[in-house]
Amino acid sequence: MPKKRNREIFASADLMMGANHIRVRCFDGVTRMGRIKGKIKKRVWIREGDTLIVVPWSFQDEKCDIIYRYLKPQVEWLRRNRYL
Repeated sequence: MPKKRNREIFASADLMMGANHIRVRCFDGVTRMGRIKGKIKKRVWIREGDTLIVVPWSFQDEKCDIIYRYLKPQVEWLRRNRYL
């Protein structure tokens, strides 16, 4: 779950831009340029339509870091429990 105190929010992968950048549509209504953090770069494959947790940059609000990708069963659980 996203932690509000760390400014984490839900987002959906919108368009793959290449070079570890993805355009994401955040659930606060803003479209941002997301960057895959090095910690998950080689471990997690992100595709268009995936549900993510992102952290907007404090100095550039139109950019963010992608820190987590939800799997299909996790997304279904989030929808059933009305988090999405």
